[in-house]
Amino acid sequence: MGEVRVTSRNVAGHKAVEVVVDRSAKLNALNTPLIADIAKIFRDLGRDNEVRVVVLSGAGKAWIVGADIEEMAALTPHTAETFISHLHNAMLSIRNLPVPVIANIHGYALGAGMELASACDLRIASDDARFGMPEVQVGLPSVIEASLLPGLMGAGRARRMMLTGEVINANQAFEWGFVEEVVAPDDLDNAVNDILENICRAGPIAVRQQKRLLRQWEGMTRDAAAESSVAAFARAFYGDEPTKLLSAFLRDKND
Repeated sequence: MGEVRVTSRNVAGHKAVEVVVDRSAKLNALNTPLIADIAKIFRDLGRDNEVRVVVLSGAGKAWIVGADIEEMAALTPHTAETFISHLHNAMLSIRNLPVPVIANIHGYALGAGMELASACDLRIASDDARFGMPEVQVGLPSVIEASLLPGLMGAGRARRMMLTGEVINANQAFEWGFVEEVVAPDDLDNAVNDILENICRAGPIAVRQQKRLLRQWEGMTRDAAAESSVAAFARAFYGDEPTKLLSAFLRDKND
C-alpha cells in the first residue's frame, strides 16, 4: 500500500503546500494507485487560487526510487502503454500546475523518480541523493519526461545517463545542472524553506505568469519565446500588482 499526503502551512502570509509520496516500504516506487493519486492531487491544487507554491517530497529513506518493478514486469504491450500514459499525465499535472513546484530530494531518485524531479520547476537535494536513468539495464528505453533531461543537463550528459544507466551523486547532478542546490541532509528543509519564502514574497500574479511563460517557452524558438512574452509584460499592468510592488521597492530604496 501507499499514499500521497497533502499538508498546507502559512509562509510569509501565504499558502504553501507539501505533497509527500509515502510508500516508504517500497522506497516510494510508483505503482498505478500512487500515480493516479499524484495526478489527481496536482489537478486539484491547480484549481486552488490560494496556493502560492508546492513542495514535492518522498517519505522514508528515498525520494522516489522509480516505477514499480513488480508491476512493470507483468505489463503487456497494451497495459504498458496505459501505464506509461498515466505516468506521463501525472507528470504533466505537475508541469502544468500554475504555481512553482520544488522537488525536495533525498536518497534515490531513479528512472521515473528522476523524471518526476525533471517535471518540477526547481530541485533541491541533500548530499546523500543519487540520480540515475537505469531503464536500459532492465530492457527498456527511458521515455516521457526523460525528454526534459537534455535541456536541464545538456544533450551529451543526458545521453550518457540514458545509454549507460549509471547512477550519479548529488554533487555531480549539481555540476551537470540538474539540481539547483545541494546541502547537508539536516539543512535540506531549511534550504527549501528559503526558496518558499522568496516565492511567497513575490507578486502572486507575476509568479503565475512566469510559470506559464516558462512552460510555453519549452516548445518555442528563442525568438518566438521573446516575442510571445511582450504581450505578457503588457498584460501585467492591467492589474495593480506591478505598480504596488514597484512603488514599495522605490520607497524601501529611498528610506
